Amino acid sequence: MRSVLTLLTALLMLGPAAPAQTAGAVFYVAYIDVQVSSTNQVIALTKQYREASRTERGNSGVDVMQESSRQNRFVIMEGWKDQSSFEAHEKAPHTAQFRARISAIHNSPNDQRVHHEFAIDPRPPASGPDTVFVVTHVDVPPQRKDATEVLLKALAEESRKDQGNVRYDVFQQNAGTNHFTILAAWKDRNTFDSYEMQKHTRQFREALAPMLGAPYDERLYNALN
Repeated sequence: MRSVLTLLTALLMLGPAAPAQTAGAVFYVAYIDVQVSSTNQVIALTKQYREASRTERGNSGVDVMQESSRQNRFVIMEGWKDQSSFEAHEKAPHTAQFRARISAIHNSPNDQRVHHEFAIDPRPPASGPDTVFVVTHVDVPPQRKDATEVLLKALAEESRKDQGNVRYDVFQQNAGTNHFTILAAWKDRNTFDSYEMQKHTRQFREALAPMLGAPYDERLYNALN
């Protein structure tokens, strides 16, 4: 079974993202927020969707993670070889069926974002039963994009050196290149908590704060097997 880390490695092997939004690998992220009473139902639905999507042509991996603190919230991460395979998936009957079922029990509409790679971790994947996944959305005004790119690349390089870090990747949104998604993985909760206190972590957030266009959105997840 392909994990989140394996998905990222597969995306890396496809080569660097092309500047054009219609070329190169596609990385898709969907945030799902459902009624608490429907949590178990959504777990079953997302697993069915994951397995069906993994069989499609051009798929590099599909993973589902459940938020640690609010277990009725999930994130789906998908990798696609190119824009055409992603578009074919979007038109697939099982995709429409899954989204229709989720829309009937959600608390808010799914937040769906399409990305390309920006700063990819060169290390091979590594994870364990206690691995903590952290998904962060960074939103800045367009005029702050270039400065934010510099900060994010430096953060990724420094964070990969921290004890307990097993993955640190940054993806850039296609439709709005001033939006970024960070996917990090830590050996366990203790190593993540230690990372939060590191000097370079605090310096990054202090530098980024005046440039943010929306609150810094960081969430902790566990992978669904």
